[in-house]
Amino acid sequence: MQLLSQEKINAVRVTSPQKIKSAAEALHAIAQECGMRVAPAHDLADKRTPVDAEGNMLATSVFGWSDEDRVWWQNSRIALDSPLTTACRFESQPFWANAEGFRTRENNPYLRSIDVAKFEQRAMTKAAIVVPVHLPFGQIGAVSFNPVDRTKTDLTDDFNAMSDAFGLYARTFIATYVQVMGSMQALPSGSRLSKREVECLRWAAIGKTDIEISLIMSRSRATVRFHIHNAATKLNAVNRSQTVFKAAQLGYISLHT
Repeated sequence: MQLLSQEKINAVRVTSPQKIKSAAEALHAIAQECGMRVAPAHDLADKRTPVDAEGNMLATSVFGWSDEDRVWWQNSRIALDSPLTTACRFESQPFWANAEGFRTRENNPYLRSIDVAKFEQRAMTKAAIVVPVHLPFGQIGAVSFNPVDRTKTDLTDDFNAMSDAFGLYARTFIATYVQVMGSMQALPSGSRLSKREVECLRWAAIGKTDIEISLIMSRSRATVRFHIHNAATKLNAVNRSQTVFKAAQLGYISLHT
């Protein structure tokens, strides 16, 4: 079996709403060849799961999850409580996990702090290979590859053999799905900020007031407010906090102190 090929990559790529189902079927077939079942989530913060052009949920129409299956991304509580979704916020590369913890190719100390108590109950699986998909504007998706054999708990060999290929297929499917299905841009395309606007927002991000920023920059308070207002307009933000947040999403500033 040739696990990785350009033909398969193209097959899981979503190019239009009408191609969603066939791309999902291709991803499902790849997983099945490897003894896995797929559980995709395009946004961990969204209760909705991927659907085809007609609105049919892919989980049941393609990936074979029944209504009785308690898939981790179908339960709103799981988005906050599952160790798998928690790990996706700290890791961008594929990992595998079971009740004994997380395994990655490169060491990630953040994963060691994640509580894996009652793993099967909280993750809805005994073990899984998971591909986090970090998307523009801070959105995080994920694709979980769960063993068809539900008693299997050691995925060491599967991970070593298949995780890189799973990562490419999962990211291609989720990223193109989000791009095709996005009915509204998270940020306007013409949102380029000026040097002064960025400078003001950098100080605002660490809690400086307009007066403090004006003293630091040797500009009037009115000028500072003018720059922040212009940045808010460009970013389609409704207040100061959202302006700072969106500027950070675009990489203009960092929220780390």
